[in-house]
Amino acid sequence: MKIKLAVIFGGKSVEHEISVISALQACEYIDREKYDVIPLYMTKTGEFYVGEQIGNIQRYNDIPLLLKESTRVLLLNEDGRVNMVRYPMKKLGNNVIGSIDVAFPIVHGTNVEDGTLQGYLQTLGLPYVGSDVLASAVGMNKYVMKTVFKDNGIPVLDCKCYNLVDFEDPEKLMDGIEAGFSYPVIVKPINLGSSVGISKAVDREGLEEALTLAFTFARKVLVEPAIQQLQEINCAVLGDELEAEASECEEPLNAEDILTYEDKYTGGGKSKGGSKGMASLSRAIPARISQERREEIRQMAVKGFQCLGCSGVARIDFMIDRETDRVYLNEINTIPGSLAFYLWEPLGLKYTQLLERMIQLALKRHRENEKLTFSFETNVLAGVKLGGGTKGAKGSKL
Repeated sequence: MKIKLAVIFGGKSVEHEISVISALQACEYIDREKYDVIPLYMTKTGEFYVGEQIGNIQRYNDIPLLLKESTRVLLLNEDGRVNMVRYPMKKLGNNVIGSIDVAFPIVHGTNVEDGTLQGYLQTLGLPYVGSDVLASAVGMNKYVMKTVFKDNGIPVLDCKCYNLVDFEDPEKLMDGIEAGFSYPVIVKPINLGSSVGISKAVDREGLEEALTLAFTFARKVLVEPAIQQLQEINCAVLGDELEAEASECEEPLNAEDILTYEDKYTGGGKSKGGSKGMASLSRAIPARISQERREEIRQMAVKGFQCLGCSGVARIDFMIDRETDRVYLNEINTIPGSLAFYLWEPLGLKYTQLLERMIQLALKRHRENEKLTFSFETNVLAGVKLGGGTKGAKGSKL
């Protein structure tokens, strides 16, 4: 009997459309002899839909019509099995559309990649592919992520974190930034990917514009020095916190100082087959670096992946300061665009094999978690009385 695999994508995120591309691209490569693949689309308002056309990328040019022809479902754990239940329910007949054995979230950005969706799946008791709640949340928060890396001896750029209250007095805020950093500086939302809301400021006027843009997308922003002679290198990691391996390294080839959303997904993504997401970006594979530098970055990538407790596939982005020849870990993407499959193919690992290993890692984690104790028999509630009877619960903190 085939394993029922729900590929979840979409969600309330500025990277919603990129998730659709990444997920439906992956669906084409999952082993259909072993898995019954169920595309499960999440709208920007958090509703789940299934249907014959949900897995057809061409239908997403008219999402309202697609949803009208599809079925909204709720995920319910019934007797230890997660079912997709029609909503609204019909008064007569069976409302169970089908069941799910494993979930494969291929989502990007806030409200989905940041541990929110992972926590929901974990509450349902549903095995899921990729990093768990904590690793996902830390990986999305650029400030917390940098703190963990720094504490583990991984080089990162110095930064400062600011919130909306700080921005109520922009002059004071900019004075503080200028006291800590020289221009140019990079300003970015603390919890977004795909270069959304990121900009470079070379003077005070540009700094105010950059802060305004970043605060449009997040309640907290990060400011860090800009590397003048920058070389970007990316490397993916596959595995879990116990065993992991690094992919080939790539070097994005872009004319600008920062890879923009358009650089990643639209400018270079037009082809006969439509956008291919990050896989279509102009890049050098392998990266134009020495063998010694390649191994340094690959080892650092694995260390960063494991110190966060990641699982599945993540892409780690590095920056080389050519002026000082120093390497810095920039950030981790716990669910990278196109799942970074193009970084594994040079090492002989095909996309179908990559997906299979990710699924097996999810099942492994679920088996290990089932061995843990999460509850035990207790009579602590037997003597509890609320209201005027709280004294009856001796030692209680109620």
